[in-house]
Amino acid sequence: MSNWPNPILFGAAYYYEYQPAVVDGFDTEAAKRRLEEDLDLMAEAGFSVIRVGESVWSTWEPENGRFELDWLQPVLDGAREHGIGVVLGTPTYAVPPWLARLYPEIAAEHRTGRRVNWGGRQEVDYTHPAFRFHAERVNRRILARYADHPAVIGFQVDNEPGVQLYHNEGVFQRFVDHLRHQYGDVETLNREWGLVYWSHRLSTWADLWRPDGNAQPQYEQAWRRFQALQTTEFIDWQAAIAREYALEDQFVTTCICYGRPGIDERAVAERLDVTAGNPYYRMQDHLALPVDPASGTPHWTLSGTWSLYRAADAMYGARQEPFLVTETNAQAIGEPSHNMPAYDGQWRQAAWALVSRGAAMVEYWHWHTLHFGAETYWGGVLPHSQKPGRTYRELAKLGVELRKAGPALDGLVPHAEVAVLSSKESEWALASQPALANADGSPDHGSFHSITGPFYKGAFDAGLQARIVHTERLGGPVEAVAEFPVLVAAGIYAADDALLDWLGDYAAAGGHLVLGPRTGYGDQEARARMDVKPARLSEAAGVWYDEFANPTGELAVRPALDSPLELSAAAGAVKWVDGLVLDGAEALAEYVHPHYGRFPAVTAKAQGQGRVTYVGTIPNDALGEALFRWMAPADAWRPEHPSLTATSGVTGEGRTVRFVHNWSWDAVDFALPAAVTDALDDTEYAAGDALRLGSWDVKVLIERG
Repeated sequence: MSNWPNPILFGAAYYYEYQPAVVDGFDTEAAKRRLEEDLDLMAEAGFSVIRVGESVWSTWEPENGRFELDWLQPVLDGAREHGIGVVLGTPTYAVPPWLARLYPEIAAEHRTGRRVNWGGRQEVDYTHPAFRFHAERVNRRILARYADHPAVIGFQVDNEPGVQLYHNEGVFQRFVDHLRHQYGDVETLNREWGLVYWSHRLSTWADLWRPDGNAQPQYEQAWRRFQALQTTEFIDWQAAIAREYALEDQFVTTCICYGRPGIDERAVAERLDVTAGNPYYRMQDHLALPVDPASGTPHWTLSGTWSLYRAADAMYGARQEPFLVTETNAQAIGEPSHNMPAYDGQWRQAAWALVSRGAAMVEYWHWHTLHFGAETYWGGVLPHSQKPGRTYRELAKLGVELRKAGPALDGLVPHAEVAVLSSKESEWALASQPALANADGSPDHGSFHSITGPFYKGAFDAGLQARIVHTERLGGPVEAVAEFPVLVAAGIYAADDALLDWLGDYAAAGGHLVLGPRTGYGDQEARARMDVKPARLSEAAGVWYDEFANPTGELAVRPALDSPLELSAAAGAVKWVDGLVLDGAEALAEYVHPHYGRFPAVTAKAQGQGRVTYVGTIPNDALGEALFRWMAPADAWRPEHPSLTATSGVTGEGRTVRFVHNWSWDAVDFALPAAVTDALDDTEYAAGDALRLGSWDVKVLIERG
């Protein structure tokens, strides 16, 4: 990205090949006019990047061995003429029908012998040699043709990998080999997995059963770990091919859809040059602060302002580096019955929120709304009429702002007062044996995120900035204390001794360690530990427990006697109770309940130079916010008004940048704690001045002095 002047890239995915004007051919006058008009509109809107080519293998290779590569040339040439960089995609996630017809054996199996039905995308086993042969061939032809084009700034290999868990015969046999190399012999596997249970002991590797009907959590843990490894190796394989053609200043990435079952986002990102992800979020009233209780209806997109920030922090956390947003909302995103295009100002708000947490690119999906196909109503920058409308005008305003302020934000590192630990091992373990239940009583297979999410949200609601940190990226305890004064370890169920000891060392070194449900319960194989819980941390925490419960409804929580914790009447506990016993810690909060009242809900204990707070439940919004307000030192930049948020970071030149948002219809004033310059309009403010924010507004402020 260094060969482009603005460090914040701005644009959209562009599918020239999908344009109705191109149906009769790429070289028609109508097609040429459409391309020129599109590029002119992009340039006028301040676009500096487009993504192309990743979805149309059958256009690149219409028949086996017959390649059509020239159609993209005018797009790249035109982009270069308009000062727009291009991310070139490889098309391996959308396999052409001829390949499926000639090689039916490449079809993915979602259960043993049960093929994924054809007609969508990502229906193939991408570990199969026949698929790999053809994928490599088409990739090399595309890369050889276009990698050195001066418009190309980087490459996206594949697209949103990890959608399937593959039960194909070849995958299973490699799984058995993987276990054989890891454990050495079946007796070791029998011991480590506890296969004496229900008569599952193996006498030979051939005894290992298929995953479809498996009920043993240690098997499931190994299976999920292996499946993620297949995705990591697949992306690494493609990235290595791309790097053979990439120039020194071109990057290689893939776009990650967070939450896919077959991916370890951190491991994949480590094999790339930069993390890229696709956060889609609900707009309109779903972005309002304070939260409208009526806006919480379920949907696959992110809901709530806090979840937009968490998505950004997750992308940053994959490498602890700036990231690219390869897809996000242009208009309404989802099904034909899910239409919530942003209110005026919300596109600016969301984009600057992403930038404030480390986004070095904001790219919309997509340029023109499709006139056919499964995503006909995934609205683009242009509507079906192809005439620029409100979405285009709003994004063009944002483009002006990014062009103006972007250079001043070069090298931005977002601040973080709280780190929230993430663990794929624990996510898989709690999916196999969910700790929590859904509202209808069914098991919550997303229990890891249902545990950690309320802690992140509590920090957000309290006005703190959080960083999501993977357990593999913790570094040394002393360094972590300097970077993150508060560290939340909730839901860290599958953990080895070294990780649990590290947490204790962090507190002893001066950090404020927050322990939550299920942390320190299982080992690296997701076996229940024999230690008193929380294992290896009970002495540091000053509490222990040997029972736990899933209460129905919400339990009221109040401050314990002489507690410094300030709780409103709305504070409550949901879904989980650890039966904590004080053993050196002090109670901060207690349940208002005839049975659960015997257990403290929240405790605290000094440990070395730091502190351990144990939260034995899932906090509701009021309790979560109160906990983090108690933990956080006062900060004049932390707005008291419920509609305002303030985040910040430091640029490569050492300047502090503040991003102040008003997530509401009502104009709000904010008293500035320091002298700042508005990076968007150059207005200078003195300390104490009232900063006026209109409805759905955002200000980007650079501190002076």
